[in-house]
Amino acid sequence: MSMNISSPSPCSSSSSFPSALRWLSLLPLPPSPSTSTTSSRPARPFSLRAQPTATDLSLPSDKKTNDDQTLLSLLRQRKTEQAWTLYSQFPHLPTPTCLSRLVAQLSYQATPQSLARARTIITRLRNERQLHRLDANSLGLLASASAKSGHTLYASSLIKSMLRSGYLPHVKAWSAVVSRLSTESPSESISLFDSVTRRVRRFADPSIVADSKPDTAAYNAVLNACANLGDKSKFLKLFDEMHEWGCEPDVLTYNVMIKLCARADRKDLLVFVLERIIERGIRFCMTTLHSLVAAYVGFDDLETAEKIVQAMREGRNDLCKILRDANLEDLKQAKEDDDYDDYDLEDEKEEDMEDLSKRKIDDVVFEKLLPNLIEPSSEPLLLPKVYAPNSRIYTTLMKGYMKAGRVTDTVRTLEAMRHQDDKASHPDHVTYTTVVSAFVKAGLMDRAREVLAEMTRIRVPANRITYNILLKGYCQQLQIDKAKELLREMADDAGIKPDVVSYNILIDGCILIDDSAGALVFFNKMREQGITPTKISYTTLMKAFALSGQPKLANKVFDEMLRDPRVKVDLVAWNMLVEGYCRLGLVEEAKKVIQRMKENGFYPNVATYGSLVNGIAVARKPGEALLLWKEIKERCEMKEEGKNSYSDSPPPLKPDEGLLDSLADVCVRAAFFKKALEIVACMEENGIPPNKTKYKKIYVEMHSRMFTSKHASQARQDRRIEKKRAAEAFKFWLGLPNSYYGSEWEYEPPQR
Repeated sequence: MSMNISSPSPCSSSSSFPSALRWLSLLPLPPSPSTSTTSSRPARPFSLRAQPTATDLSLPSDKKTNDDQTLLSLLRQRKTEQAWTLYSQFPHLPTPTCLSRLVAQLSYQATPQSLARARTIITRLRNERQLHRLDANSLGLLASASAKSGHTLYASSLIKSMLRSGYLPHVKAWSAVVSRLSTESPSESISLFDSVTRRVRRFADPSIVADSKPDTAAYNAVLNACANLGDKSKFLKLFDEMHEWGCEPDVLTYNVMIKLCARADRKDLLVFVLERIIERGIRFCMTTLHSLVAAYVGFDDLETAEKIVQAMREGRNDLCKILRDANLEDLKQAKEDDDYDDYDLEDEKEEDMEDLSKRKIDDVVFEKLLPNLIEPSSEPLLLPKVYAPNSRIYTTLMKGYMKAGRVTDTVRTLEAMRHQDDKASHPDHVTYTTVVSAFVKAGLMDRAREVLAEMTRIRVPANRITYNILLKGYCQQLQIDKAKELLREMADDAGIKPDVVSYNILIDGCILIDDSAGALVFFNKMREQGITPTKISYTTLMKAFALSGQPKLANKVFDEMLRDPRVKVDLVAWNMLVEGYCRLGLVEEAKKVIQRMKENGFYPNVATYGSLVNGIAVARKPGEALLLWKEIKERCEMKEEGKNSYSDSPPPLKPDEGLLDSLADVCVRAAFFKKALEIVACMEENGIPPNKTKYKKIYVEMHSRMFTSKHASQARQDRRIEKKRAAEAFKFWLGLPNSYYGSEWEYEPPQR
């Protein structure tokens, strides 16, 4: 079977970037023709070292000056495309002003092509050690545009490079990067925020760093990172720092605090956050109410979420009273549960003490964040005005119904939205997609298609997400033909081009019906349409071949993945390759793959070892299990503090029940009782209950007559002493008769 894999053409899209206009106005004025070739000083440097300037003497200075003036004229007229073409023809570097303007305008366009061009300029300047020719505004604009276009790591490295080179980026630039990192890599977000603020603090004169010091939006971004991590102490520290920079918490700050309470599993504090907003007279917004509904849905407290939405529908502003009453009901229920579960188990008491200690620490943090927690108002506060629920709030409640499998309530909420007078409460495409998702989850594909048809009838266009959910539903029900038909409707009738997620769903659907050839067809069709495969695309296709007993084809897909520069091979791909060989019992080939994996900086995890154990069982090579257990045991015994002592040392391993049970099964069947006992001990240390019933059955069926031969020579008997001793110990652990407490297999009543 051949694979038709060709390199797809890159996709391009455009997006607006209005905030860049202000930064473009901050660029230095162009120098006069007589000074156009001199280097301009970077914006607001805090430490700069003199660096040699490369000079190109191959062209006359008049020629360079004329070229630079032409380039500058094109940039002033916003003819960025022509300016880029001219720059590409230069054998020399233009003036700092031209370079800064070109990078800024390419960043302002914020298209994949323009950002790639801007990065090309940065790479050239870095290679020639001329990065100081760019000013802070152009670099900051590129960092912000890169972050918003999804190139967050590049944006982060650019901000760090600016700091190392003596630049202070504008707060709008570095806070945009912090904001994107807060969801993608919260720890990195906090680290970048700390790096910038440390540099800003070095200046005694605040006016020098006025454009770089953090504002409320920057703090909201880093506080969101803390909330995503559940780091309450860091959240409090940063929250207290806001006043130092003249920043005041706004409603978004407290919305993030609602998320922190949810992460800390403190549903009881949500009402205090709401009352704190009202107490401080902070301008209210619908986002806060949506955050509250989302928090209660996340706590699976749909009853309180329903009460909030119903109160908003009735035009009430006493939401604080509703939330206080909900807290009282929770306390009452918790007391009843404690009375019912009154027991004296020591381990449960220890867990309760740990929870109590943790809660006390949390209370200290939240009492500082919410002073009204200590002295709450005697009466519940009222919202400044009445708010009607919008479609976003309704949809969030519907997602809670969907998660709980309450399809009827999901449909009932949709009907209620249709009859609302306020257009902001009418269902939108997200609402209908949620209903489709609820039907798909319940296996009601016909009802889901009816909702899709209704969307077309009322002219609420379905999007790609809606169709992908339907595709997944058909694939899960093994209705691949209907999935193919829906794919055609999606492209031809709705005019929505399938994306990589669509094809990944179809490839996975082919796996469910054991159709590896169909999976390959979809993969190649995706490539033919110029859609770039993702890691999931490659690993899913590898899975198709691995499960169908075709490891060589899985290896071929893996090799294609290695050659694709847009995809980074991860441990999942390596494990899928190992799984393919182990399913056929090809242990040696699997071990070679694992060795290659280690050479490439990847260490086996529980899934890798689990596949290898299964392969050993299929190949009936129990001796390999002994070597494997030795490696696993060494990694289990590694201490956390020493795991990073050497860069080439593997990380500690925490085995799961599947891995240890499979290993023990192989050892018991092969009569490696000493190793089986070691594995059992490891299971107990990790809180995994061994399956004694299964091991007992294996022993009785396979080894009950072991060591019973009366014709074995004395030499042979001597060699088997250690093995017999291990067998007796294993029988003792199983509770079978053994030399420790009995030698008869059947119970006999005592003689009188």
